[in-house]
Amino acid sequence: MSNKAYLNQAIVSHLIEMKAEEKPDREILVFENGDNAADVLTYRSLYENSNKIARLLLESGLEKGDTYAVFMRNHAEFAYCMLAGPVIGVVMVPIDPRSRGSRLRFLLSHAKAKAVFVSGELLPQLEEVLNQVPGVKNVFVVWRPEQDLPVSDAYPTVNETLGKDNWEPVDQQIMEVRHPMQIIYTSGTTGDPKGVMIRNNRFGMFNIVTKLVWKYKPSDVLYTGLSLTHGNAQAVTLFPAIGSGIKAVFSSRFTKSRIWDICRNYGCTSFSLLGGMMAGIFNEPVKENDGDNPVKTVISAGTPAAIWQDFESRFQVKILEWYGAVEGGFAYKPPNVGPVGSFGKPIPGMMQFKVVDDDDREVAAGQPGELICRMMKGDTKVDYLDNAQASEEKTRGGWLRTGDIVSKDEKGWFFFKHRKGSELRRAGDFIQPDHIERVIGEHPDVSEVCVYGVPAASGAPGESDLVAALAPFDNAVIDPGVIFDKCRQDLEPNFVPTYLQLVDVIPKTISEKALDRVLKEQFSPEAENVYTQS
Repeated sequence: MSNKAYLNQAIVSHLIEMKAEEKPDREILVFENGDNAADVLTYRSLYENSNKIARLLLESGLEKGDTYAVFMRNHAEFAYCMLAGPVIGVVMVPIDPRSRGSRLRFLLSHAKAKAVFVSGELLPQLEEVLNQVPGVKNVFVVWRPEQDLPVSDAYPTVNETLGKDNWEPVDQQIMEVRHPMQIIYTSGTTGDPKGVMIRNNRFGMFNIVTKLVWKYKPSDVLYTGLSLTHGNAQAVTLFPAIGSGIKAVFSSRFTKSRIWDICRNYGCTSFSLLGGMMAGIFNEPVKENDGDNPVKTVISAGTPAAIWQDFESRFQVKILEWYGAVEGGFAYKPPNVGPVGSFGKPIPGMMQFKVVDDDDREVAAGQPGELICRMMKGDTKVDYLDNAQASEEKTRGGWLRTGDIVSKDEKGWFFFKHRKGSELRRAGDFIQPDHIERVIGEHPDVSEVCVYGVPAASGAPGESDLVAALAPFDNAVIDPGVIFDKCRQDLEPNFVPTYLQLVDVIPKTISEKALDRVLKEQFSPEAENVYTQS
């Protein structure tokens, strides 16, 4: 390793090599493992271990432009496997660890993955579909000590590769910032997910947003329990930490019950989550020490307006709200600036937003319409893998079509309403599910709530009957009668759910959005787990 003049800090693998020489022992990433010892990653270990994985990929026959999948929760090995790709120009496909069956098969097949890095606890899910994905030639398993699993020798292990004291280092082979770095798949809430090509220059964009929006200080310690397979964890936590030399702490999965203890233990000053998670945290029983924590700023996407101010007050934090999608589009609302409930404004001079009707005519302030946006400099493009038609339609007329229905007030603040085609209306009222979800979530037996609509039994066009899907807190038994009583007491009559659907867990996308599509498929008024008002 040497400080070669050709290294470009706008490419993440180049920057890590440079930092491994300048600040080899700087602790950057910490993967906490509950009661087990944490994995602490320095610039040196990031460089050396990702380079070992790059060598392994080369020796396995992967070449520039080939794809490989990383299928595991947030572990140190995830970071090593992710950061190996840019070294040699192979393209990493992060796969949500909850994927299985037809979805997992689709992702591996569609991405044409030639290799898969998988952690031991997810190996059975991979083996269920492996013989149906003939393109996968290599499987490498990570065996984590805290998982206490019987180690199989059916596949080569990542542990063996990382344990080598000597290996033939790989020189940086990619100098082009437009070379593909990842393929991140959309949630696929309405159909098969689309693979979005993410290029090396996205790392530079992350660094710009860090300086202009997140505004982390050198003394900050970041935290997230969001999966690194999701763009949020990469944009708000992982890449800002690597690029700025700021420590970041990761949990293997989101934990609403331990989040404050983790932040206290590691001195975390900021954490990132999604709006639905905030409701889960807020629904936890109130504790005397809720406000006694080191967190100053919560960076959230989709904070429910119904709990926004109470969340800040209870936990003594400030919320930085933002909006974005993997395809593009970005806005933010700094703490204490602008109206509660807004997701903010675009960065001045970088991006233009408009709210339009179905004929692309801009609507008046306060009126709902689809959000479309475009870059102020350069082309507005989306590159869906093997789907040129969808790519062109997404940016028709030079504007990114977000599919989100929003409104804008007279001062230019934007407010999210709903996804296009998913609005709820009941007896003429447009229903905001977050208010109902907050009221029901206040009950101590309820852990999570998702309110959605089904076609009204009355047959009224465009009208919905309301369903509240509830998951219990720990092993609590939810009494539907008690929940209906609470709703009648605390909600306007038109907002009281028609049905309660009791489930073990609320199914979610990788971005932690409730999958009401799945709940709708499981719903029937006659089902044993569905209750109506008596």
